[in-house]
Amino acid sequence: MSNYWPWWAGAVGLALVTINYTLITDRSLGVSSAWDRVLHWRAERRHERHEARFADEGALADALAAATAEEFGDRSSTQDRGDDVRAQYVGSSAVEATSAASMRPVPVVTQAALLLAIFAGGWVAAVTAGRFEVRFDMGAGFRDLVTADPNAMIGLLFAGGLLVGFGTRLAGGCSSGHGLSGCGRLRPVSLVATAVFFGTAVLVSFLLWKVV
Repeated sequence: MSNYWPWWAGAVGLALVTINYTLITDRSLGVSSAWDRVLHWRAERRHERHEARFADEGALADALAAATAEEFGDRSSTQDRGDDVRAQYVGSSAVEATSAASMRPVPVVTQAALLLAIFAGGWVAAVTAGRFEVRFDMGAGFRDLVTADPNAMIGLLFAGGLLVGFGTRLAGGCSSGHGLSGCGRLRPVSLVATAVFFGTAVLVSFLLWKVV
């Protein structure tokens, strides 16, 4: 007797996680992008500090106005021109502020917290269900269906990991990014990507179970 959640409960849980993540961060949920940014956290932190220098739109507009006045000579005769530059910049930046902010990635610490929460959630679920154990194989199903040789298992997992990483980079996202967030937003590229990798998974599973 399996003590796993029913499929519909898992679907509801994934939907709630995706919706809440989007509402809280105003970004799409994606695990592969989170891994990429956390692995390169030093470069991400430098990028965040660089962006923070230009976060104050008013200060940047003041600097542009002052530079304009200095460039064109006498401040008394060009102050109005500098004020016009500042007003024009502030007006245009106010219109674009929301869209520009939505294009910026969330802080890398937020995505690190997401990855830690995935591990913590899996551990809590396994412990509370009484299924937690430390093991170094993929279980009886993998041994019966694929291989029982530990060296072959390591080789297959390593090759599979490389292919997943390559495919994720090539497709611009993983199953969580495209399948949950992208399809939920009806993005054409996500619909196509999800259809391809799920269709491939169904085909490979069919070959393993019915042919091999």
